[in-house]
Amino acid sequence: MALTLKELKIFKGSALLLSLDVTVKDGEILTVMGPSGSGKSTLLQVIAGHLNTPFSFSGSILIDGTDLASKSPHRRGVGVMFQDALLFEHMTVEQNIMFAMPSGKYQSINKKREAAATLLEAVELGGMQHRAVTSLSGGQQSRISLLRTLAAEPQAVLLDEPFSKLDTALREQIREWTFTQLRERNIPALLVTHDNADAVSAGGQIVELLSC
Repeated sequence: MALTLKELKIFKGSALLLSLDVTVKDGEILTVMGPSGSGKSTLLQVIAGHLNTPFSFSGSILIDGTDLASKSPHRRGVGVMFQDALLFEHMTVEQNIMFAMPSGKYQSINKKREAAATLLEAVELGGMQHRAVTSLSGGQQSRISLLRTLAAEPQAVLLDEPFSKLDTALREQIREWTFTQLRERNIPALLVTHDNADAVSAGGQIVELLSC
């Protein structure tokens, strides 16, 4: 599964904001860096299908050769992880993960619960199913946020500066953990960041955008 941005050009009105022609392979993390206003967030919106005026684009966004342009956001198979965990505070850890699971895949609620427990065990958070997400530490919330993203079985993942609000020590730990999960699952990912350490840790291609 590869994410390809083929001759992608993004415009703000009639002005060209950015141009990309790149393929992100299975398990690879492409890092996009640049100053505010260079189009990083707009790029994520284009891929996820949330672009609004005055922005527009030309070119193709492909996952495994399939063009996403005609697909609605919820059918693109693209997961997004933001700066904030954005967990549902009225739900437990288990319910947050189960919420993202594809409808129709699991035959019963118990099968969903088993799948959620397996995900939690895999990242050393076993036994936390019934915890309120508000009782978790920042690092735990970040991990649950990624687990929820992975539970949706995305074909690609967008990372919108997801580590920027973590302290230095925790940032390094969660960053390495996140990248490991993506690589082990062979999911192509696109990381937007201001931090050079994020880019080095990602280990993939780096694209630096210029200020418009």
